[in-house]
Formats: sequence, C-alpha cells, structure tokens
Amino acid sequence: MEKEVLKVIKIGGKLIENEVKFAEFLNDFVALEGPKILVHGGGNLATEIAGKLGYKTQMFEGRRITNADSIKVITMVYGGLINKSIVAKLQALQNNALGLCGADGMSIVSKKRPVKEVDFGFVGDVERVNSEFINSILKQQITPVFSAISCTEDGLLLNTNGDSVAAEIAKAMSSIYETELYFCFEKKGVLADAEDDDSVIEKITRKRYKELLEEKVISDGMLPKLHNCFQALEGGVKNIFLGDFRLLKNESVYTKISN
Repeated sequence: MEKEVLKVIKIGGKLIENEVKFAEFLNDFVALEGPKILVHGGGNLATEIAGKLGYKTQMFEGRRITNADSIKVITMVYGGLINKSIVAKLQALQNNALGLCGADGMSIVSKKRPVKEVDFGFVGDVERVNSEFINSILKQQITPVFSAISCTEDGLLLNTNGDSVAAEIAKAMSSIYETELYFCFEKKGVLADAEDDDSVIEKITRKRYKELLEEKVISDGMLPKLHNCFQALEGGVKNIFLGDFRLLKNESVYTKISN
C-alpha cells in the first residue's frame, strides 16, 4: 500500500513580515490537500523586540548567540507572538491548527550545542523527533504549527535552527508518510548569482551540488539550507523544493533538490 503524502513546509521570517505575500502564502497553504505541517522562524522580530527590551543581540558568522536573556525573548516571540498569530490566521481560514514547540509532547528533543570556537549558549541540535505524537495530531485533521524551539531531556528550552527543525521532522515522519519538504523564503530559489533574483538553479542533484561548491557559486547563507536538504534526502525525504511565497502553487520558477 502506498504511503500518504505529507508536506512539511518551513517559512522564513522575512516572508512572515511581508503581510501581502504572507497572506497569499497562507491561502495557498490552506488549499493544499492532505496532511501538512508548518514550521516557522522569526529572527528579525526577535532581534527587534530584544532591542526594545534593552537586550543586545550577538551574532557569529550569521548565527545567533542565544544567552539567558535571548532565550526568554525567543520563547516569547517564536513560541508566543508569531506562533499564535499564525495559528489564529489559519483558524480564520477554516484550517484547524495547533501551535507547538519542541517541548510539547517532547516532540523535538535536542542537546545543547557543545562549546568549541564559540559558545552559542542556549542553542540546540536536534537528537530525535516524536513522530507518533505528531502523527496523532495529524490523524485528528489538525495542522501542527511548530516554532523553532526544542527542548532537552531535562526540560531546558533551546533555540534551534528552523531549517533543521523542518528537515528533522520530515525525516522522522518519512517512516509513516511519503514526505515532501518545502523551504519558502524571500528568494525564488537557489540563485547562481546572489545579485540576480532571476538566476534560479531549477534542479540540484548531489553531483551538481558538489560542482557548485567547488565553483563557489552558492552564497554562504544558502549553504546550511542545502546541507539540510541533502541530509533530509539521505533520511528518507522524497522531494525537496525551495522558492518564494508562490512555491506552493507551482506557478513560478523554483529549485528542486534530488539525488
């Protein structure tokens, strides 16, 4: 018997901040048939609110250092303001949804990132996903909406990369479903020229990925995302797509990742 298709969709913070594009994305998301999961970021808003509270945001090579003050703000912004706003919008569109973080049902268990050249603080790397718990929600015709917060075995909340959360969920759920992973962000896809929004590379195989790395074509910001993509393929995810807010309609150019 063929497995049912599950779509795991990660939406970037910049897209959430654009009200018009985000509204169009949510309409397209609601129109998707079958089970689906939404994972969201929100780093810019967390930085903005941290500043208003008098907390300084520290970054290292584009990654957030999450100190004791930062994890409080991230929990409030990701797990509260953004997460519940998205759930409310989905409910208004008649899509029954449930806002979650990794602590709920111990759905995303992580470990604190070890200190090496830099101490990232309260940042987690995913160890396992509770696929049975998530599936119990999907079976009730409810759409899980995950913020990028995980937790440790002993109950510590950790800031976790949203792309990694989406990829790990898609990998874990592939034992139950045929999973597809979508990364929706501000660009049309992976670009051959970071300055040219129309230079979308429409298909990237593992061989082509290695060539692009050798040619230094891929921008630094896209490298972790593509790394997550190929790890997800190895973990059993069937199809992976990257594109802008129109990606779900399949009406625009986008990037497809395959072996």
